[in-house]
Amino acid sequence: MNVLDRLDTILRCRGGARLEGSIDTHGAKNAALPIMAAAILTNDKVTLHRIPRITDVSVMWSLLEALGARLTLEGPHTVTIDASNVNTHRAPYALVRKLAASFDLCGPLLGRFGRAEVPLPGGCILGTRATDMHEAAFRALGASVAVSHGFLVASADAGVLHGSEIRFRTPSVGATKNAMLAAVKASGTTTIVNAAMEPEVVDLANMLVQMGARIAGHGTDTIQIDGVTTLHGVEYEIIPDRIQTGTLLIAGAITRGDVTVTRCRPGDLVALTEKLAECGVAVTTGDDWIRVQADAIKGGTDIVTAPHPGFPTDLQPQMLTFLCTTPGTSVVEESIFNARFSYVNELSRMGADVRVAMDNNTALVKGGAALSGAPVEAPDIRAGAALVIAGLAASGETEIIGLEYIDRGYERLEESLSALGAQVQRSSGIIPEMEPNGAFETSEYPAFS
Repeated sequence: MNVLDRLDTILRCRGGARLEGSIDTHGAKNAALPIMAAAILTNDKVTLHRIPRITDVSVMWSLLEALGARLTLEGPHTVTIDASNVNTHRAPYALVRKLAASFDLCGPLLGRFGRAEVPLPGGCILGTRATDMHEAAFRALGASVAVSHGFLVASADAGVLHGSEIRFRTPSVGATKNAMLAAVKASGTTTIVNAAMEPEVVDLANMLVQMGARIAGHGTDTIQIDGVTTLHGVEYEIIPDRIQTGTLLIAGAITRGDVTVTRCRPGDLVALTEKLAECGVAVTTGDDWIRVQADAIKGGTDIVTAPHPGFPTDLQPQMLTFLCTTPGTSVVEESIFNARFSYVNELSRMGADVRVAMDNNTALVKGGAALSGAPVEAPDIRAGAALVIAGLAASGETEIIGLEYIDRGYERLEESLSALGAQVQRSSGIIPEMEPNGAFETSEYPAFS
């Protein structure tokens, strides 16, 4: 899609407003998607609360419908999934190519049918998205695995998976989720060693347990699963989105504001709040809220992204953008994705002084530069949010295109920021005064319309 195709999806942001106030967070995108996929594992109805109204959810909705599931919107953020009529183990490429998380379907399809055919993952271009650990997990459970014509094809002998030890060379969120989803109905016991400990992985495990799965150790690096023959329906609420929470907190900090994010889980964001505090941001927390007061910034800090409980890679672009406005020099090292700094050129257009090393994994940030509004393009979900944050701190007006990325991960981000006092509006590139549209009105996948 070229720039001219996106003239009707521009976010206009005028900087200079200090964000103040309180805002709720929505349900976690990275928990909702695999949890929706998990509904395939039962013939009973699954009702999910706090589902975010974002386009990634719309794609997963369409994928499940393409497989034969019936989905019903029960409220603004509540979806019921009836997968009793799912009758195919092959996911359609046209939808999978839009969404990396669609690969989460491999595990439940393999667990339900003993066979899965899913196209290799698409989504944001953040670097290599290897599937080798997913494949190794399926093989450990007794499936034969091959890549054929762009599809990963996994098939269990006689349709039955067998529990085993799965040992990952490094913690992988995607592979841990898929291993759990496949193993919950395998015969015997499965042990996942060096498992991912992210809150979204824990949320998926908690939901599966409520469906009748026997899982222990989630939230640690070793998960044990005793297979069961059937799972039942469940009513379940998705955890708060820690990345949306962190994005709003950083937005407050970059405008030197006073922002409280409610209905969140402070324990999931310790790595972020500690780094903000090192920069001079006053951070206070309660049971389900975090407040940042940023009128006494004293300097930058160094960051290395890492698996949970380390600093989240999905908050790296937003935090680097904030560091562009703090005094002194900061170093940001990306250890998860090898192409995550693609947005730095766009920040440079706004006056940021950021140099990315030859290895493309480390960025040197010289803070304190005055940012100025410019036309920029979002290359992925989190980088798009970072450019919006930059616009809040920049002088003049920033025009951001590529909103189809931002809408994949944030539910009407401009409305959340406007509620805190930001001057930001979604508008047409031809008729600027046009009323802002919500994510689902502009989506190719109108599941919530």
